[in-house]
Amino acid sequence: MTDPNPLDRYSRQMRFPGIGKAGQEKLLASRVTLCGCGALGTVLANTLVRAGVGFVRVVDRDFVEPSNLQRQVLFDESDVRDNLPKAEAAAVKLRRINSAVTVEPVVADIDRTNVEDLCRDADLILDGSDNFEVRYLVNDVAVKLGKPWVYGGAVGSQGMTMTIIPGETPCLRCVFEAAPNPGDVGTCETAGVLAPTVSIVASFQAAEALKLLSGSRDAVSRELLMVDVWENTHKRVKVAPLRGRKGQCPCCARRNFEWLDGAHGTQTTTLCGRNAVQVSHRAAGRLDFEQLAGVLRTSGPVTFNKFLLKFQLEEKGEPFEFTVFPDGRAIIKGTSEPDRARTLYAKYVGH
Repeated sequence: MTDPNPLDRYSRQMRFPGIGKAGQEKLLASRVTLCGCGALGTVLANTLVRAGVGFVRVVDRDFVEPSNLQRQVLFDESDVRDNLPKAEAAAVKLRRINSAVTVEPVVADIDRTNVEDLCRDADLILDGSDNFEVRYLVNDVAVKLGKPWVYGGAVGSQGMTMTIIPGETPCLRCVFEAAPNPGDVGTCETAGVLAPTVSIVASFQAAEALKLLSGSRDAVSRELLMVDVWENTHKRVKVAPLRGRKGQCPCCARRNFEWLDGAHGTQTTTLCGRNAVQVSHRAAGRLDFEQLAGVLRTSGPVTFNKFLLKFQLEEKGEPFEFTVFPDGRAIIKGTSEPDRARTLYAKYVGH
């Protein structure tokens, strides 16, 4: 679409005094890295692209499934049929919404080997992930690079969000020093998740992003916001006194980036809301899906496109589904046990 006055589409937004023309121009020149494009991430991407944020990098490891459609607003049934990765499917929709915005889809698992490269050129990092490992990695890289980021989480009817500005506010480890142990908190699988919870949390995150990117830093929240849409509660927690934890915060005070350095984290991730495990094993090059499919067809049905390969098998009466990506990463559906997933990966994919 050719628009003689490209600012016209943002006219209602610019009439808001907190943005104005100057703020809109800053948005158009801004760069954002969105870590995760599931429930929170699709709402965030949709809002920011419509608002005219000039460059949005969408990073997600996963593919679209039917159970996503209840709350992941950029996807539809055709994305499920086409076996599209979420980042690619989102990019197609986002470019139709606003062709003036540059959308860069990255189909990858965010880990300590790539998170700096993904975030280094961004003005802001947004949390659209579904696991704490990614959040602590983002916190490390944000503090290390001096980049603001907005944390968000949603499960069941509850959600929370917090804006982190290195040097000005507490970082994630000031407030939550360690990631919760498995089973300590509910997940999408154990507690479910309501779409309104997701939309509310992501909308607060997006509002914080617009403040930061348009130059209205004074309007940014310095508190942890918690909501429960079922119990009708809304709570703000003052976290400013926790900044640096009196010099003891391992991240922002001592600048020990333990997640980036590999002291924490795993190579397997149990996925939220599904009986599945991701096994990360980066290949030296990109996998040859045609060759791999030829090997796997003796064990079960295989389909593939340039984005991913799907393979189904049955072992000891138990069905499993592999989704393998070009970088050697695989999502194995049918088990929530990392050791079992690693065994299956080694047996059928190799490496």
